[in-house]
Amino acid sequence: MPDQVAARCALVLETNNLRGGADAEAAASTSLQRLIALLAKQKLPLTALAQVVITHDGLSAASCEAVMALAGRPIDFVRIDAAIGYYDAKNVGFAATHAARCDHVVFADADCLPDDDWLLQMLTPFTRGADAPAVVAGRTSYAANIVGTALTTIDFMYFPNADHAGATSNFYANNVAFRRDVFEQHSYQALDGVYRAHCQVLGMRLKAANVPIHYAAAAHTEHRLPDTRAEALKLRWMRGQDTYSLTPHLLRSYVSARWQWLAKSGPIGPLCVLFTRLGFSVRALNHQDLPPLRGLRWLAGVVLIVGFSAIDMLGAFARGIGLHTTGRTNADAQALSYHRPT
Repeated sequence: MPDQVAARCALVLETNNLRGGADAEAAASTSLQRLIALLAKQKLPLTALAQVVITHDGLSAASCEAVMALAGRPIDFVRIDAAIGYYDAKNVGFAATHAARCDHVVFADADCLPDDDWLLQMLTPFTRGADAPAVVAGRTSYAANIVGTALTTIDFMYFPNADHAGATSNFYANNVAFRRDVFEQHSYQALDGVYRAHCQVLGMRLKAANVPIHYAAAAHTEHRLPDTRAEALKLRWMRGQDTYSLTPHLLRSYVSARWQWLAKSGPIGPLCVLFTRLGFSVRALNHQDLPPLRGLRWLAGVVLIVGFSAIDMLGAFARGIGLHTTGRTNADAQALSYHRPT
């Protein structure tokens, strides 16, 4: 039963997306309390879990107490350095889980809004005994409006794994669950100068190791859009620059040897990847379990997909010709907040 799986499962949350701004601690606390209030009311509540871990770089004792009061259970708060990046924070959170008590670990973000049956849907596939998957990927989307629907086709596409029924070749780090030994073996690896492509690389490594990722579309969470247009543009630019570093991994995983030269082609390889993604994104519109866009709304969605993709391409082109214009690498790049109060 799902509650039996939950009794030996940990939930790891990080607050990296809430960094920045003049009152970051208060903003992080407010967002975290909102999420915990939602999780406490889940069909499978937080109290059913063996452990909850939250990493942070400055929550006050009062904020921690308020979060635990909403959760109705103990929470392990792990203080991290402000320079620790998003994926390293998840690794640190995993290291804080109890190996003897937790057979599975669920990862989520503090700025996301899960459906009320999210946790139940995430853990149900693990109840299949010998046929249970080692990894479960939930479905992430942005808000169900024109902008959110268009961006979902770009940032949160899932590609089926043809070798395994019901499996996906990729996942997103804000909505995934692992059997403990599998994450312990693989985890997130350091990628120099990369902002948020680590989960895509781990997905390729799992596929190469023949570890299928079960896709649980009903385990849905909504990722908040950036709070300001400036942050949204910066995010797109950095994701475009990520494509430059991600391209060699994609080529090794999916393309024959004759095309590996694209990995050293400057901007050509990344732009090929992004043009390919643009085609997939347009085709994915109205096929991602979001309310469909019709008529002029559909046309607006296509225009937005093209526009956002163009910004990504500019970022990839700049990186490809040697202009790492963000001036950020590793932890500094990963610390960019989506939600920076003004």
